[in-house]
Amino acid sequence: MDGIAPELLTMVPRTSFSRRGVLVTTLVSGFALSAGPVSAQTITTDGSGLTAGEVKVKTSDGEIPAYRAMPATGGPFPTVLVVQEVFGVHEHIKDVCRRLAKLGFFAIAPSLYARQGDPSKYTDTAKLLADIVSKVPTAEVMSDLDATVAYAKESGKADAAKLGITGFCWGGFATWMYAAHNPALKAAVSWYGPDRQKSEIIPQNPIDVIAQLKCPVLALHGGQDQSIPKDTIEKRQEACKAAGKTCEFKIYPDAPHGFNADYRPSYRPDDAKDAWARMLAWFKQNGVS
Repeated sequence: MDGIAPELLTMVPRTSFSRRGVLVTTLVSGFALSAGPVSAQTITTDGSGLTAGEVKVKTSDGEIPAYRAMPATGGPFPTVLVVQEVFGVHEHIKDVCRRLAKLGFFAIAPSLYARQGDPSKYTDTAKLLADIVSKVPTAEVMSDLDATVAYAKESGKADAAKLGITGFCWGGFATWMYAAHNPALKAAVSWYGPDRQKSEIIPQNPIDVIAQLKCPVLALHGGQDQSIPKDTIEKRQEACKAAGKTCEFKIYPDAPHGFNADYRPSYRPDDAKDAWARMLAWFKQNGVS
């Protein structure tokens, strides 16, 4: 997971589901500390021609911050939920939203760890996983994504009839789960989404919900990604076929985990460019744009 040793992916305590007050009320500036030194090849998308910035999304127990970007004029726009990496809604995820907005989308990335803490402050990824990531219940993520869709609808700028979702790493897992949760989705694109260890708060993995998928799913993987075994991908492919679901899997043989993360050494420009084009084509093919 984002360069994390595979054995750390299963660090999930068996704690009870309990909703806490929102702790983090604003998004971070810049990049998460645990993401490491920022690469010189980092892509920065400017905000010209866009309305972009932090917004507040009302949830069932308060509100969470989110980053929203869209064209400055016109609308309503096709809507894409952008689901964060393990590092939270830091600058890379914000930039992904701006890239989508430049293409005519209403893109929004809610802060899905808001109740558990601020991931940007951690320098040690293993501690980040143990303290925050492992304590985020799947049900809470689904509820917050629903709330984000509701926010988009109420804004008057989002065409929720053209709704898609994409997510990276931890967000790739969440993308699969949400694709089985929300019947309003037209398409989903999961980037290198590994399994999580099942627990009381994380009762299912993608393989368990494939039969309930509500929309076509495109899964993008690196062949050298140590966080998701090849047989896990193959089992997902088989499950999609058995359930009669529309799923497409693209594996880039030489790419590692996080190959779209241009701010990190894992970035593979050619594979990232191809995968981005496939995502956009998937959205167009399935009614998001």
